[in-house]
Amino acid sequence: MTQFTLADLERRIAERSSASADKSYTRQLLDRGVNQCAKKFGEEAVEAVLAAVGEDRERLIGESADVLYHLLVMLKARGVTLAEVEALLETRTKKSGLEEKASR
Repeated sequence: MTQFTLADLERRIAERSSASADKSYTRQLLDRGVNQCAKKFGEEAVEAVLAAVGEDRERLIGESADVLYHLLVMLKARGVTLAEVEALLETRTKKSGLEEKASR
């Protein structure tokens, strides 16, 4: 099993965001702005849902990778770090899922 983490992916996105747009898909997405990054994330999320419903395991794995990548690009476009999301998730683990949801 791989040791590649979401933090590794976030670092790679940061590196590629510094590259020129003719060499970096990440830079191209970021140059199009938050709206385009969010749209692309949404498209990938829908594709993951369709793969799950269609019970296509390999496609679901691939689409899930796309979702995670595009989520991190969208967060970068908004200046949000993975650490900030993880910190919020950590606070939510102090309650049961039902308690946490009711508090929102």
